[in-house]
Amino acid sequence: MAEQKLGNPAVVGLAGFGLTTMVLQFHNVGWMGLGPVVWLGLIFGGLAQMIAGLQEMKTGNNFGYCAFTAYGCFWIALALLLIGNHYNLYPSSKTDVGWFLVAWTLFTAILWIGAMRVSSALALTFTLLLIGFILLDLAHFGYPDLTVVAGYELMATAAMAWYIMAHIIYVDLFGRDILPVGKPWIS
Repeated sequence: MAEQKLGNPAVVGLAGFGLTTMVLQFHNVGWMGLGPVVWLGLIFGGLAQMIAGLQEMKTGNNFGYCAFTAYGCFWIALALLLIGNHYNLYPSSKTDVGWFLVAWTLFTAILWIGAMRVSSALALTFTLLLIGFILLDLAHFGYPDLTVVAGYELMATAAMAWYIMAHIIYVDLFGRDILPVGKPWIS
């Protein structure tokens, strides 16, 4: 009996991360309100990405397991933080949110190093994500105009996540690499 082919959970993780990141940046640059960000943060960026991370565990991919599960939890926590602020339940000040982001910046720096061992595309995605977090950190600690700069920069991050997602899907569908991801930066 032939073994059943399983899908790669990274496609859902990258899709959820990319789409939710993109929509948050639409808010950060002033194009839309927070409503869609909260709901996407709970469901697609949060729950779906976290499930993808847990599925990565089954494949033995510790990087994907950690990244997708953790960033899924990031989105759920951020959405609940926004809901809490709206309803004055355990409200978080701008500085509180800044420290929340600083912690995620440090976490992202750890994964950034690991991403450099996977592919150029993933290394670039995490480089852009790290820069975006740093810009948001600075925006919360005295340079609020950097929120818009971070918004545009993080749109590029989201696009890179989608590029890698498309790479994985297209390799499967076309049977060849039509969207190359490049060699690792660190061998």
